[in-house]
Amino acid sequence: MKHYIYSESPLGRMLITADEHALTGLYFVGQKYEAVPALDWIEDPRHPVLEQARNELTEYFAGQRTQFDLTLAPSGTAFQRDVWRALEMIPSGTTTSYGELARSLGTPQSVRAVGAAVGRNPISIVIPCHRVVGSTGSLTGYAGGLERKRALLALEGSDSHARQAVLL
Repeated sequence: MKHYIYSESPLGRMLITADEHALTGLYFVGQKYEAVPALDWIEDPRHPVLEQARNELTEYFAGQRTQFDLTLAPSGTAFQRDVWRALEMIPSGTTTSYGELARSLGTPQSVRAVGAAVGRNPISIVIPCHRVVGSTGSLTGYAGGLERKRALLALEGSDSHARQAVLL
């Protein structure tokens, strides 16, 4: 059974989804690959995982949290889940490139596949795909949009381009 809520953030409205025990999705409304609640989903603002996610996101956006304590259950292929686990290892305040990420997975030739997996990350922010940049440090694709990517990196103090950003 999938549960969901919508939550406001400084960067726009977000859809947060969970199963009985773990966070399964976190999307900016209107982003690429956004989930859409199905008829059998339950809107449940009192679901403990959804409440915890909303609270931790509020702390994150207030600059009071750099790591999340949520149990995660992203749905994807084995390769995608490997990439998403690698994303979780990128510390707040730092960035890495798609090439570095591919090398860390032991598959340096799979930069494009890694990029595709990063783009399909279903749990934005918590699985920090916004911390991946181009090989020259340039800001490249983000399902939630480059302005949000800049703002997230600025919030974390990690990217010289992003430091110029202001939360929307």
